Amino acid sequence: MSQVHICEVGPRDGLQNAKHLMSTAAKKAWIRALADAGLKEIEVGSFVPPKLIPAMADTAEVVAFARTIPGLKVVALAPNLKGFQRALEAGAHKVTFPVSASRQHSESNVRMTPEQMVEEVRKCAQFPHPGVELEGAVSTAFGCTMQGAVPEDDVVRIATALAQFCDGVALADTVGYANPAQVRRLFSKVRKAIGAKLEGAHFHDTRGLGLANALAAYEEGVRAFDSSMGGLGGCPFAPGASGNVITEDLVFMFEAMGIGTGIDLEKLFAARKILVEAIPEEPVYGHTPLAGLPKGFRAAA
Repeated sequence: MSQVHICEVGPRDGLQNAKHLMSTAAKKAWIRALADAGLKEIEVGSFVPPKLIPAMADTAEVVAFARTIPGLKVVALAPNLKGFQRALEAGAHKVTFPVSASRQHSESNVRMTPEQMVEEVRKCAQFPHPGVELEGAVSTAFGCTMQGAVPEDDVVRIATALAQFCDGVALADTVGYANPAQVRRLFSKVRKAIGAKLEGAHFHDTRGLGLANALAAYEEGVRAFDSSMGGLGGCPFAPGASGNVITEDLVFMFEAMGIGTGIDLEKLFAARKILVEAIPEEPVYGHTPLAGLPKGFRAAA
């Protein structure tokens, strides 16, 4: 049976753009419920200045808690060497670095050009990090609300550079510009350049193509996907970057196709209740939890 690996990014990407703060206690309860549902990898926060993103002020405490959950890979985002060092101190198992292919977005998001950010990641890779995975995520890989079109050659160049010192590389549709044909084309190009180092896909459902793009990436050989419960998410420094691909719908799509995720949908819906109760003012989305599972539905064996 085919299988995919899903990383839940709601506690980081989902909450960083939310208008309402979730308490630390609620974050912990939510993360535990997500793990109980079968998620083996969760991006629990980012090590950025709290004055820029107040929702991430408790990331070190949340990482320490998440590490106590057996079998869970704890992921954190870091935009620079200082953030990386804090992630290591907190005990993250994996650190993701956002490297934008758009110069305008990169300067807005991390105050560096794409080339400077690649060098920052290189510094991090040279810093001792025994047992900790490094992932280079090429953001705005499919377009940018500030710059517009992003040349595919720029994406390939950045991915190739990151593959030299990161354990894996992912392509991210930060602002929801991608379409399935573009996804197939760009993943194919990058895979030809870096081979198996290309591991993950991060899509947003801003224009309703999140699932279609995920399926296109799967057909190109991608087996690792980011998603966010309830479709929460977006980059605070990229105008119009709303809504990640919805975890509940992504899991249902793959399971209905006979592609295993290892995630229990009923338990996933229970975790969603914790999210909704913790920040009731925040809109959450998802066709599957609202419509319910089809009569006679059977998950992948």
